[in-house]
Amino acid sequence: MIPVLLFPGFDPVMLRFGPLAIRWYALAYILGLVLGWRLLRRLVRQSPAVASLTAVDDFLSWATLGVVLGGRLGYVFFYQPGYFFAHPLAIFAVWQGGMSFHGGMLGVVVAILWFTRREGINLLGFADRIAVTAPIGLGFGRIANFINGELWGRPAPDWLPWAMIFPQAGPLPRHPSEIYQALLEGLILFIALYALARRADLRARPGWLTGAFLIGYAVARIIGEFFRAPDVFLGFLIGGATMGQLLSLPMLAAGIFFLLRAQTKPPITAFAGHDGKENP
Repeated sequence: MIPVLLFPGFDPVMLRFGPLAIRWYALAYILGLVLGWRLLRRLVRQSPAVASLTAVDDFLSWATLGVVLGGRLGYVFFYQPGYFFAHPLAIFAVWQGGMSFHGGMLGVVVAILWFTRREGINLLGFADRIAVTAPIGLGFGRIANFINGELWGRPAPDWLPWAMIFPQAGPLPRHPSEIYQALLEGLILFIALYALARRADLRARPGWLTGAFLIGYAVARIIGEFFRAPDVFLGFLIGGATMGQLLSLPMLAAGIFFLLRAQTKPPITAFAGHDGKENP
C-alpha cells in the first residue's frame, strides 16, 4: 500500500471584508475573462485582422454575461431541471455552486452571434480568436473546483501515488480529476490552440480554429470524465457515459464540421469591412 494524500481542505473563500466574501471560484472567472480579453486584443490584430481593439473591449461585458447566465441556466436545464423547477428561487442562489461549461459556451455563442451581427464583424473569424482564449478560463475554473473540494474523481487504484482522500466523498482514495481536467482542458488545450493560431495560413481559414477548439475540448472532456465521479443526482447514463461526455458529442460533431468546412473554403487575405489599421 502506498500512503495516499489527504485533501488539504482549502477555504473556498479567498478574502473576507466583513459581510463581503471573495471566493476562489469568482477569482477564477475574473482571471479567465481578463487574461482572455488581453490575449484577444492581440489575436484580433494578427493578419488577417478581424476586429478593432475597441470592439474587443466592448465584447468583454457581453462575454461575461454569456458565461454567467449561460453557465447557470445550462446547469439548471442539463443537470437538475426537476429540482430547480420545484424550487425556482434556487436558480438565483449561484453562491451555492452549480455552473455548466456547456451552458456557458452556448451563452458565449449567443453573445458572439449578436455582437458580430451588430458590429458587422466576421462571425467565424472573431470566433476563431475567442476559441484560442477559452482554455484559459477553463483551466482556472478546474483549479477552483479543486480548491472547493468538489467534482472529485472516481476511486483510484492502490498503486497510484497521487490518489487523494476527499473527506466529503468518503474514505476511499480517489483520482484528483479536477487537476487532470485543468491540465487537459486548460493548459494542454491552450498550448495546442496557441501554437495553431501562430500559423497565418490557419488564421486565414475562418472556422478552422473554432473547429480545433471544439474537437480538442470534446476529446479532453470525454477523457477526463473517465476519471471523474459522475454527479450523484445523475449517475451513469446511456452505455455508462456521463452527462459531460454526452454533451461533448455534439461539440465533437460541430468541430469536425467547422474543420472540414474551413478546409474546403479558399483562404482569405482580409476580412470585409476591416482594414486592419488601428493604433493600440
